[in-house]
Amino acid sequence: MRQQLREWARRLKRDIVMLWFARQHPDTPLHARLLCIAAVLYTLSPIDLVPDFIPVLGYLDDVLLVPALIWLAIRLLPPHVVEECRQRASEWMVAQGEKPKSLIGAALVVIVWIVLAWLCWRWLAN
Repeated sequence: MRQQLREWARRLKRDIVMLWFARQHPDTPLHARLLCIAAVLYTLSPIDLVPDFIPVLGYLDDVLLVPALIWLAIRLLPPHVVEECRQRASEWMVAQGEKPKSLIGAALVVIVWIVLAWLCWRWLAN
């Protein structure tokens, strides 16, 4: 069972990298591209919808939401894009041993969370 969980986690990591590459693929439809971006940003975001320090519930978003986003994004991608990008992700992970990095992506995550925090503050202030 432990080996199966490790393999599942490895596939999730590969598929997040695959979505990173799929967002750039010319055959990726716009709605799938946006979902790929959202899935990658949420997965790499240091801030979760449910904080991890909350017992049990804190990890539910990591266990349920992230795989659901990945699954939905893959379902929206054309099969040849999935295959090409999975191959590219596997090659990247073997060659680099890490996930791709993007300063623009990191800045976007920070900006989104700041805007959401500001909107919540404004809503609560009224």
